[in-house]
Amino acid sequence: MEKRKLIVIGAGPGGYAAAFLAADLGIDTTLIDNEPNPGGVCLYKGCIPSKALLHSAKIITESQHAKELGIEFQKPVINLSKLQKWKENVVNKLTSGLGQLSKQRKIEYIRGNATFINSNEVEIIKENNEKKKLSFEYAIIATGSIPTVVPNLFIKSDRLLDSTSALNIPDIPKTMLVIGGGYIGLELGTVYAALGTEITVVEMMPSLLSGADADLVNILLKNVKLVFKDIITDTKVTGLNELKNGISVSFENKDGEKSEKIFEKVLMSIGRKPNSKNTGLENTKVEIDEKGFIKVDNQQRTADKNIFAIGDVAGEPMLAHKASHEGRTAAEVIAGHKVTFEPKAIPAVVFTDPEIAWCGLTESEAKKNNLDVTVAKFPWAASGRALTLNNTNGLTKLIIDTKTQRILGMGIAGQGAGDLISEGVLAIEMGANATDIKLTIHPHPTLSETIMESAEVFFGQSTHIYKPKLKGKSL
Repeated sequence: MEKRKLIVIGAGPGGYAAAFLAADLGIDTTLIDNEPNPGGVCLYKGCIPSKALLHSAKIITESQHAKELGIEFQKPVINLSKLQKWKENVVNKLTSGLGQLSKQRKIEYIRGNATFINSNEVEIIKENNEKKKLSFEYAIIATGSIPTVVPNLFIKSDRLLDSTSALNIPDIPKTMLVIGGGYIGLELGTVYAALGTEITVVEMMPSLLSGADADLVNILLKNVKLVFKDIITDTKVTGLNELKNGISVSFENKDGEKSEKIFEKVLMSIGRKPNSKNTGLENTKVEIDEKGFIKVDNQQRTADKNIFAIGDVAGEPMLAHKASHEGRTAAEVIAGHKVTFEPKAIPAVVFTDPEIAWCGLTESEAKKNNLDVTVAKFPWAASGRALTLNNTNGLTKLIIDTKTQRILGMGIAGQGAGDLISEGVLAIEMGANATDIKLTIHPHPTLSETIMESAEVFFGQSTHIYKPKLKGKSL
């Protein structure tokens, strides 16, 4: 049997980051995935294609708002085939580039699916069904996640979409129901709404984006209510039935009231689950928890000392950037370095219009744990840059330890929030306090100034809004 030093199973943002760093550190590395090039779900079927489509949606939306500035465009003509081709070109450029980087690093790339035979051997079924067995000294599992499906709601129909099939956009339906008010459903709903579909969102919880603070979500809701036909909360879907003209959906709200409505298409986006099944882990000492996540320590090592796990399959949050850093940690551990994965903040971004982003401690978490914090907020209506962008529907907030002034968390709702949030991550990781943020000179006029002015709000010294010095836990 052929032997390998390190095999990495799964070539998504976690897997290829781990393999690339391992190769850079001088470790002979084999990367295994069923796609022609590295990239994984993120690049092929997730983050990248969805953000490409969201950019298209943003262009359409901005053209509609330009009338307010005295600029008028004709109604957009949507060429779906060109839109799809552009999206695929973006994906191909990135994935082929990763393929070249893999070759430059002399990484052995095997296209196929790997299954563990035992704690030191795998069997790979290649794309041509040829079987290959390898023994390994170390292995990193980076198999990611798959869309969650509610069994009693699943029907075999082209009208029922998931987060993967929805990206193909074979046509623009007149009506669509999005089941799930999480970030995937809202992002894809935003795309289809911009293309002309009447979007209805149904969420069984009392609010959308349950992990985000309510004040940030409320800013998003102002826009979403204008572009979506309806948002239904505290309601669950109890049945789907395909008809000639669409799918009949049965609802039941918190009071037990039942109703039915027909939609041309339905997008089920109720989350993702770890892809830990059918990988032969039962033949190893690797342990899996009740949710299907592989148990790991702070070095990403499983109960099988030579096998590591990273990314979605190794626990929440299911984010590409978290997977990449975990992958790099695992590679360094295998190289003999003394490292652990212990971030103080992992940013989360929802790429809707407006974007929502947060990191570190949230205000709701602080309240739940009765922590002594002060929440300093700066509304974008007072931002010169937001006004010049005709986009004042935004908010920047800092969660500050009242006694030490340490920055514990940051939340942003507004244009470019996903780019702005990194300053908050750095502040938390570096142990910065409100004074550090206040005294850091931010360029004018920019949206980044809202971060500085949020810190100034804490001291009652914000230049562009008047608010006395904050005391206690809230505004």
